[in-house]
Amino acid sequence: TGRKKKGNIAVIAAGTGLGEAILYFDGKGYNPIGTEGGHTDFAPITSQQDELLTWLRRRYPGHVSYERIVSGIGIYTLYEFLVETNFAPQAMLNLEDDVDKSAMVSRCALEQNDPLCLEALRIFAEIYAAEAGNLALKSMSLGGVYIGGGIAPKILPIIKSEYFLNAFFSKGRFEDLLRMMELKVSLNQETALIGSARYAFDKLV
Repeated sequence: TGRKKKGNIAVIAAGTGLGEAILYFDGKGYNPIGTEGGHTDFAPITSQQDELLTWLRRRYPGHVSYERIVSGIGIYTLYEFLVETNFAPQAMLNLEDDVDKSAMVSRCALEQNDPLCLEALRIFAEIYAAEAGNLALKSMSLGGVYIGGGIAPKILPIIKSEYFLNAFFSKGRFEDLLRMMELKVSLNQETALIGSARYAFDKLV
C-alpha cells in the first residue's frame, strides 16, 4: 500500500517477542534507533479487546504489554481467551507440551478454517496492525512501514486481509496520512542476519 517516499521508516517484527525500531532519515541516509516499544501498554480498540484486556490483567497483573499478544506465544494466548469466553467449540488440536501451540492454532486456521482458530488469528492481525499504525504515527514513517519477524510470512493471508489493513489505517483524523505510507512485509526469514552482516562488513571496509 502507499507510495515510496524519502523519510523515516518504521520496523515492527513479531517473533519470539515483539521488536520495534525506527530508521531516522537525516536527509542523506538512515540512522537506526532501537526501542522497547513492544513492552508498551496494550490499548484495546474494540469491545472484544476490552474483554481481552480484562482477561489478560488476571494473568499478568500490573502490566499487559503488546508483546503478550503480538508474539510467538500470543496466538495461543488469544486462542485460550476465546475458549474461556465460549466463542466457539474448541478445535481438536494435538496440544502436547512439546509442540508449538501457536503454530498449531495457525495451521488449524489456515488449513481447516476452524472458526475458533481463525478468530484467534483475526484478533492477532487486528492488534498487530493497530500497533504498527501506532509506531508509524510516533515515528512519522513517511518512508514506509516494514513488517518483519518470523510470524508474518507464515500467516500472510491474514496479514494481507482487510482485518490487518483496516486496523492499520484506522487512526481517525490521521487515516489519510497512514494511507500515504508504503506498507511491506519482509518474507526473507534471514533479513535480520543479512542486515547485521552488512553492518559489520561496512564497519570493516
